[in-house]
Amino acid sequence: MKFLNSIKRDFSTATFALIPLAIAINLVIGQLVSILKLPIFLDSIGTVLVAVICGPWAGLLTGVVTNVVGGILLDPFFMPFAPVAAVIGLVAGFLANGGMFKNWWKSALAGVIITVAVVIVAAPIRVIVFGGITPNTVGAITSLLVASGQDLIQSVLEATFLSNLADKVGTALIVFGLLKAFPVRTLARFPRSENVAA
Repeated sequence: MKFLNSIKRDFSTATFALIPLAIAINLVIGQLVSILKLPIFLDSIGTVLVAVICGPWAGLLTGVVTNVVGGILLDPFFMPFAPVAAVIGLVAGFLANGGMFKNWWKSALAGVIITVAVVIVAAPIRVIVFGGITPNTVGAITSLLVASGQDLIQSVLEATFLSNLADKVGTALIVFGLLKAFPVRTLARFPRSENVAA
């Protein structure tokens, strides 16, 4: 019952209003970064934002729906990574509940922890679904490591970690900065507003 209540708490009216906006933020910024050929993703800012002020289960839902919508509207490549997006939302939410988004250095550390979670979930998807080489920065780094004589699985793990570290730390810091700019009254409408330093 306690578990169900914790899930229910995440989903207020304000949460349901924020989720579509967060999904749009993920897709628009992700596409802009892709067009500019930047070596990061920044496609989970909305997911982490929802996770911090609404909770882990709302973050999970935001991540999954982002990838499903992105897979339908933009590129089927999004779909296999829906579990990764779910883990980003879930882990960010639990870290936020533990006070990890109350200052900048804890937010940066949260980004490192999210990166480790991403590697655990994303690396097997990259190997099983894509044979280790994906059409993005991670795939390029993996190819370089394999060409240098490294084992494929080790190369995928290292490439996934390296490419996600700056991205997830950057995402966590961006979310921290955004939330610092939110008016206190606005934050108070969300179910986990206590996750943000006053």
